[in-house]
Amino acid sequence: MDYENRLIGVHELATYLGVPVKTLYAWRYRREGPPAFRVGRHLRYRWSDVQQWIQQRIEA
Repeated sequence: MDYENRLIGVHELATYLGVPVKTLYAWRYRREGPPAFRVGRHLRYRWSDVQQWIQQRIEA
């Protein structure tokens, strides 16, 4: 499996980051969180985008 292009959902990302799901939706609304996109009605994140977003936070 190509983990770099793996898609993860809101609940999985919230668990990984240790934040509430509502926080992810708030970050998306304010364009502060990792880039996300819709697959039908579901919000998905590309794992490589999440890692890049985390790295940018570390460097800032």
